[in-house]
Amino acid sequence: MGEELWTIQRVLEWTRGRFSERGIPTPRLDAELMLAHVLGKDRVGLYTHFDQPLRPEELTTFREAIKRRLAGEPVAYLIGRREFRSLELSVDARVLIPRPDTETLVEVALRVLAGPGGSSAPRVIDVGTGSGAIAIAIAVARPDALVEAVERSPEAVEVARVNTARHAPSVQVHLGDLLAPISGAIDLVVSNPPYIPTAEIAHLQAEVQREPRAALDGGEDGLDVVRRLVTQAAARLGPGGMLAIEIGAGQAEATDALLREAGFGEVERTRDLGGVERVVSGRRP
Repeated sequence: MGEELWTIQRVLEWTRGRFSERGIPTPRLDAELMLAHVLGKDRVGLYTHFDQPLRPEELTTFREAIKRRLAGEPVAYLIGRREFRSLELSVDARVLIPRPDTETLVEVALRVLAGPGGSSAPRVIDVGTGSGAIAIAIAVARPDALVEAVERSPEAVEVARVNTARHAPSVQVHLGDLLAPISGAIDLVVSNPPYIPTAEIAHLQAEVQREPRAALDGGEDGLDVVRRLVTQAAARLGPGGMLAIEIGAGQAEATDALLREAGFGEVERTRDLGGVERVVSGRRP
């Protein structure tokens, strides 16, 4: 990028081409999100101001953002936010970036809460909340629910509390490991735990490797945390209580077996929009 006139349209086209050359999967979208952030516009605002030239300081800021993106930094961290079920959440390198796959877990949770025999004020615990996305989405959809979230990373707790304060102030965020901070009866436990096998992390996309390792690494087979959570949930859920866990591709059969061995019935597997068995759920007798 030289010092000649750079309009919004020209900057977008140049950036899209550069990102395409480097194999970035969504080059145009990334360029638009980043430029909109730098200019303080939404994406529609870019298109309605295509001929607007960037000021020198805007070009300088955008050049730095391009360098960081080409170095593998996720767009969500660059712009400080990510949308999840139409909710704009603050995110940064302290938390895992919410993904569309996880919306499947929220849908399963809401289906459980709407099912026969559901409580008018169900108590829901989101384990390993990260940014708070799951807990917030459930609380927004079910204002009658008593939603709480648990996170073992103090840094992630700070992010989750920012997001809950904005979208769902009733959600309590606890610092602790799995269900340890929770006492009393629980109707539903949901979790998107670390589930990537340790050996696979080094082969993930560069931008995924920028996310907190503790939120990714699930041990040798990816199920270390899942095993612990299933055991704790089996002991803590009351009769009829439900557990729903997001897992990775190829882990549904093993997770299904873990729930059955722990005494859960009505075990179900739910596929995400890509056809992957993404959520395994079960009910305490």
